[in-house]
Amino acid sequence: MFTHKHPYKPFIPEGATKLIVGTLPPPRFSMGILKKGDVDFCYGSIDGQLWKILDEIFTLNLLFETTELAIQQRKKFLIENNMGICDIVESCERKKMDASDLGMSTIELRDLLFYIKKHTSVQTLLLTGGSSKNGPEYHLRRQLKEKNIPFKLISAETPKIHEFEFIEDETIRKIKVISLTAPSGSANRAVGSNPQYQFLKKQNPKFNTFDFRVLQYKKFF
Repeated sequence: MFTHKHPYKPFIPEGATKLIVGTLPPPRFSMGILKKGDVDFCYGSIDGQLWKILDEIFTLNLLFETTELAIQQRKKFLIENNMGICDIVESCERKKMDASDLGMSTIELRDLLFYIKKHTSVQTLLLTGGSSKNGPEYHLRRQLKEKNIPFKLISAETPKIHEFEFIEDETIRKIKVISLTAPSGSANRAVGSNPQYQFLKKQNPKFNTFDFRVLQYKKFF
């Protein structure tokens, strides 16, 4: 058993309207033992797809390497597009050296509602995963339940869309929550069974799980 602590503080530019919310990067990022192609920043794993998807959508020409320039490219994109990153897990314990959400125990969460309160321009949460145990939606639901804040379903289609109201000083802020298909290989099986994916795959045999995510993410980023 070892402690897996999030290596990065939330990155929330002033004026951010959207927050990308996940759990934790792979343990090697906390240990400073990066692989070739890793970027020392949020979602920087070369095995992950988030930045590859955004690179495809926005034609960013991102570098996938362990350099300061690669980090600055990503920060620049977030700032220019009023987006932030605030993963919901601060630390956990693990038995295995992997990044699976199910493998987390003794989980310490970040107070996501605190960051929403602090950054009053935030209107949308983009969760990098659905409602499976220990995923970002799962933990968000827990935090809302503790505050007796209803989590209202807006759309049950993939990706599911929810909404909750954040009340402060008699001002009501409606926060939209999009539960995106996780940008990881572990979610490919779920993508493969998705009726929409199967339809598009039938139309074009070359269509793949990465293409499916690009289409999905493009609507919300």
